[in-house]
Amino acid sequence: GSNASDLPDTHVVLVDTGNSYQGLCELIRRKTKGEDGVYFTYTEEHPISFNPFYTDDYYFDVEKKDSIKTLLLTLWKTEDDKITKTESGELGSAVNAYIERIRADRNIVPCFDSFYEYLRDDYRRELEEREIRVSREDFNIDNMLITLRQYYKGGRYDFLLNSRANIDLLSKRFVVFEVDSIKENKELFPVVTIIIMEAFINKMRRLKGVRKQLIVEEAWKALSTANMAEYLRYMYKTVRKYYGEAIVVTQEVEDIISSPVVKEAIINNSDCKILLDQRKFMNRFDAIQSLLGLTDKEKAQILSINQSNDPSRKYKEVWIGLGGVQSAVYATEVSVPEYLAYTTEETEKVEVQRLAGELGGDMELAIRQLAEGKR
Repeated sequence: GSNASDLPDTHVVLVDTGNSYQGLCELIRRKTKGEDGVYFTYTEEHPISFNPFYTDDYYFDVEKKDSIKTLLLTLWKTEDDKITKTESGELGSAVNAYIERIRADRNIVPCFDSFYEYLRDDYRRELEEREIRVSREDFNIDNMLITLRQYYKGGRYDFLLNSRANIDLLSKRFVVFEVDSIKENKELFPVVTIIIMEAFINKMRRLKGVRKQLIVEEAWKALSTANMAEYLRYMYKTVRKYYGEAIVVTQEVEDIISSPVVKEAIINNSDCKILLDQRKFMNRFDAIQSLLGLTDKEKAQILSINQSNDPSRKYKEVWIGLGGVQSAVYATEVSVPEYLAYTTEETEKVEVQRLAGELGGDMELAIRQLAEGKR
């Protein structure tokens, strides 16, 4: 919801497409003197890079190994390719064996490059020497090596998984990853999204006793393929285990309805649902109702949103439902400065940023001045 950033003492990691949070992030950065409010933008000149094999203690639990395997399968297969049990099993074994190798020999730098070399040289040879042969149809390792070649040194995406400096989000309370520039790139988008989620999960495991939130704006679409369902389930399970929260935001209810993966992996794991004005779906609301598992009472509440607002006050209504037990419509009313800090309305955002620019980058002062003018 629009007040997601107003949660005290919660560490927030946001994945966004559309620069909605740039102003808010800058405000937080200045307010905390650079301690928080980190803004990563994915551009060709400054891509976000990562090392999936990095740990500070060489400890890889089952979930970590699984997530590396899912990442590799995502790099290899297109969203329509079926993944066989053998492929998944072999890749899992390869990841295990590589981890044993880097634990035993600390001279090997754990990264995608050294994993690729291990796969190409040792694992492939070992496959051929096995008593029970694995056929090419069951696991085509050559095809995999060819496809993954572009992430290996010298390839066009060799920077992506071989980062020497790891993204450390541990102490940062508000981090935004802006991935708008690659959202149409079918190859990069899912990979970068997984990388960010991994960085979040690493943070979650190590940061004890603090609420952690991952908020994924439209970027979740990168994960709504059948091959990703497993990963999404793993992520939700892990998030719960470590006192975290995963929040998925979408402008279009349609998107959610049309994806069986989302229904299974996201909706079934979301006890709290927040809906804004759904009037434009009024005639098709039955489909939404059955998908979200809403009662008739809840449906009536949702369709009453903003229907009889007090014209003398500026507020918007929102419906909040908690696990089918409690639900109600609430009015969200914020002060003008707060509104200007959160707004994602392009014209208002530009106005705040323009004035901040004139005031030497001081977002807070810009907001105060604009708010005075609007009162």
